Amino acid sequence: MSLKRTFSFVALFSTLLLAACGGGDSASKGSENNDKSGGETVEAKVGVISWLTGSGASYGEAITNGLKLANEELTDKGEVKIDLVIEDSAGAQDQALSAAQKLMNNENVSAIIGPTLSTEMNVVGPEADMNGIPILGTSTTADGIPQIGEYVFRDSIPEAVAIPASVKKAVDEYGAKKVALIYGNDDVFTKSGYDTMKKTVEDMGLEVVTTETFQIGQSDYKAQLTKIKNLKPDLVLASALYNEGAVILDQARKMGIDVPFVGGNGFNSPEIINIAGDAANGLIVATPWFAGKENEKVQNFVKKYNEEYGKDPDQFAAQAYDGLYLMAEAIKTAGSDDPDAIRDGLAGIKDFEGVLGTMSFDEDGDIVMEPTVLIIEDGKFKEFK
Repeated sequence: MSLKRTFSFVALFSTLLLAACGGGDSASKGSENNDKSGGETVEAKVGVISWLTGSGASYGEAITNGLKLANEELTDKGEVKIDLVIEDSAGAQDQALSAAQKLMNNENVSAIIGPTLSTEMNVVGPEADMNGIPILGTSTTADGIPQIGEYVFRDSIPEAVAIPASVKKAVDEYGAKKVALIYGNDDVFTKSGYDTMKKTVEDMGLEVVTTETFQIGQSDYKAQLTKIKNLKPDLVLASALYNEGAVILDQARKMGIDVPFVGGNGFNSPEIINIAGDAANGLIVATPWFAGKENEKVQNFVKKYNEEYGKDPDQFAAQAYDGLYLMAEAIKTAGSDDPDAIRDGLAGIKDFEGVLGTMSFDEDGDIVMEPTVLIIEDGKFKEFK
């Protein structure tokens, strides 16, 4: 496996003068790179690292479902043929790294999608970058992910964008002045969400009455919630994965805490409703994905996903679905399975029209798009207007 290549300024300048237009359900309006495929089907092997077993397997299931559906559509279109090689990380750093090394060294993939968690990407991203393999996170929202290296991208809105949008909406709606914070302090993802929440409330001049912590797998939150209840905040801001988040909501409501909760990205899953039931009502989150949008592209995706898997797609399925279309656009632009050319293809994507909305990559490889603020009412995510 070759190390990172040095890009030619002349070649890069030439490609930036050309543009390619895509078509189909999740096509790009344009790309700053030239489509070199010449009308022929371009083939590439893409590795996938996903959390498929253990407590967070619903994340991985949604992601791989989205990828498979997108790949079926791409195969039918005939412009790009992608061989997906899927590996399970079980949500663990060491297993994610082993999966990445297997994909790069044994499977010789040209690109990687995943892994699921920011914690995992912190070890997988540098490895992919060192080996010159473009890697696209579809669910990694912690600060600093694309800055790992020039081969690292993501199409998931960072919490630094999503959380301020949801907090501001909640504060404006409820006139909140005092907030309580609770977060998982043993995970990069939930810690990053807390950091963003803390900065957001400081910037807004809100009073923090208490900051409580917990660990992954914890089941009893009565001590933390009792303190929160006694301090009577107007809002509770929580950064957690859905398993812990749902239990926190359930125990909080049973203890009589009836103020609104604002959740980080880990709450953006139907599993919150499945586990917490009515206790999930009133939860506010910001997301790039909302299945209820009156948009033909969105509704076509929802219909196809429902027919294939018997349920509506969540944020993680939608981000993965668009993620493979983004990767396919880069492969088509590259005109080959060369990792360097695919990396350039990703970097050049602008104004891509997907089910998430209009997307572009900035100079760091971070996605640029607008979030939607949602609230759970009557057991369903609805747009918070």
